[in-house]
Amino acid sequence: MIGADDDDAALFRRAIGPVRRLPERPAPPVAPRPRPRARMGEIDEAEARAELRHTLHSQLLEAEDPLAWRGEVSQMAWQRLRRGEMSAQEELDLHGADVHTAEALVRAFLADAQRHGLGCVRIIHGKGGRDGGDIGRSGAPVLKNLVDRMLRQRTTVLAFHSPPAAQGGSGAVVVLLAPPKRR
Repeated sequence: MIGADDDDAALFRRAIGPVRRLPERPAPPVAPRPRPRARMGEIDEAEARAELRHTLHSQLLEAEDPLAWRGEVSQMAWQRLRRGEMSAQEELDLHGADVHTAEALVRAFLADAQRHGLGCVRIIHGKGGRDGGDIGRSGAPVLKNLVDRMLRQRTTVLAFHSPPAAQGGSGAVVVLLAPPKRR
């Protein structure tokens, strides 16, 4: 016994005639996956910022003390940096900034310099002490010590040194940055 469903299907096939298969369509485009985030790096950066805010170093720099730190750079590059033979590709002036603003500016400036592939930058922090500003309770220049601690904690900083007097002296620092990583 043929059911009503079978008759309807046969009747429909006869009514429409022969059929041909349509070519298969390509799948709709899929949104690209987001770039992976360096979560551990973000955590390390947050911990370093927290440590920076809470750590009091027993040896604070004075106004005329040079900033200097050498990471993994050749002796020749270190000597050139110390003599002021490296030219800064970009500059950040922190005069008039408070501590929180200066910290954010330095962090953003270094990240931007790294992103744009800059190898050498200058940060002008001042010597402190003008009109009583920029000096902490200890009598040490606040921004100068802030910049020193921040630069020492950045993995992208290879070395830094205060330039000769003609290029800013102890009121500035020239920073060598690691080249950006290729992806």
